[in-house]
Amino acid sequence: MNPMRKAQVLVGVAIAAAVALPGIYLATGGSSYAPAKTADPCETRPWRDPAGLDEIAEQFSLSALDGAACELGVSRETLARALATQESRERFTERYGIGDAQLAKAIRAGLLRAVDDAEGAGALSPLIAGPLRDYLKSVPLDQAIELIDNARTIFENVRGFLGPAQEFLESFLP
Repeated sequence: MNPMRKAQVLVGVAIAAAVALPGIYLATGGSSYAPAKTADPCETRPWRDPAGLDEIAEQFSLSALDGAACELGVSRETLARALATQESRERFTERYGIGDAQLAKAIRAGLLRAVDDAEGAGALSPLIAGPLRDYLKSVPLDQAIELIDNARTIFENVRGFLGPAQEFLESFLP
């Protein structure tokens, strides 16, 4: 086959594919696609049965973001993007007219909600939940954001602090 004929065949195949693709898309229901709605951060989401530290930390972070987003009246996804960098945080606070004090208060409220959720799911000992709540009520904004971003450190520190004494101490709880 000569090179000119080969090029014509390839162009013809490309045109056929370009025409067929929208038809296949429409035939498979593509015209009725609607993106999923963003979940309401004010509604408590049930915790899955956490199997490991990473899953617990992930759920803690998501719960904290939900709580803070609820306080601020934005979606969890919007807040997560805003907390990614200092620049994105500044754009967020400017756009929504939120000061650092209001942001810190919302982040702390989110962290407190996450502690409640973690304790309720059995992922956080009641012996640690109380003191952790007290600490979170006054944690500086940058540290609070770091705790949301890297919740794993909370659970590593809790396990390291209590260690084998945790089961013994919890046996005295009602």
